[in-house]
Amino acid sequence: MSIDIKKIGLFTSGGDAPGMNAGIRAVVRACVYHDKEVYGIYRGYQGMVENDIVKLDVRSVSNIIQRGGTILKSARSDEFRTIEGRKKAFESLKSNGIDALVAIGGNGTFTGLHKFYQEHGIPCICLPGTIDNDLPGMDYTIGYDTATNTAVEAIDKIRDTALSHNRLFFIEVMGRHSGYIAINSGIAGGAVAIIIPEEETSTDELIAKIDVGAINNKKSSLVVVAEGGESGNVWKIANTIKEKAPYYDVKVTILGHLQRGGSPSYFDRVLASRLGVEAVEGLLNGIKDVMIGVKDGKTVYVDFDTVDNNRHEIDEESLRLAKILSI
Repeated sequence: MSIDIKKIGLFTSGGDAPGMNAGIRAVVRACVYHDKEVYGIYRGYQGMVENDIVKLDVRSVSNIIQRGGTILKSARSDEFRTIEGRKKAFESLKSNGIDALVAIGGNGTFTGLHKFYQEHGIPCICLPGTIDNDLPGMDYTIGYDTATNTAVEAIDKIRDTALSHNRLFFIEVMGRHSGYIAINSGIAGGAVAIIIPEEETSTDELIAKIDVGAINNKKSSLVVVAEGGESGNVWKIANTIKEKAPYYDVKVTILGHLQRGGSPSYFDRVLASRLGVEAVEGLLNGIKDVMIGVKDGKTVYVDFDTVDNNRHEIDEESLRLAKILSI
């Protein structure tokens, strides 16, 4: 059912992710195509509170599809967490005639959007923009593919120096409480072990895996560690291995925010472009208060309860594959 939306507000929130600009471009061009006005809200919810809002057109989003980060910027907003702050944000939207919203962000972004919809009734759809790939109900989030490729490229380079010095490297990748970047970059990078939040690995189990590699005459070993692992941070794990297995020359590399930057992959550009267009068309067809994604090649709309109360679990086949290939 079509509803009468004339002006759509667009913003990015939370951590930046490669592909956000492709999503911005798609939303703007879809609005223009459907003869709707579109307004960019700078600095996420904080910009909404402060009325930092600018009308966009087709030329506003020229030459951005290949750029990392977000041209609309992102910021934390303690003020938006309050009832008074959300009311100010609503007044800002009203003053610009905005009657619908598209957001690009992760779980926290969607939580804020859902709360805002409950209080003020503005139709809204959220695109899944986060490198963590931790949102349930969909296969991939915008930015995950690029971040994982960046991690693999770094792992390949670290292997070169590990081979030159016969060293054991512990490499920490991002992902918050999700092991998706770790498991897939570890498989692609030939890691001897992968430490992820979804599967507990004891120190003795880890040493046993590394020792198997040494017995098989491996000249170097790489262990990929997800930042949110239950076993502790990468320094704690590496120091424990140094104490229990001092015969290894242990080094630590933390990839950090390197994984957020850079030009998005073709996959993230296409995913963001597809979801941006379909978010606008969803709003125009009466869909609201959902996150949009792709599952098994098809567009899906995921409600707040599903996103808030579930995890995007790593499949057992990926875990099995990593164990087989690590020997």
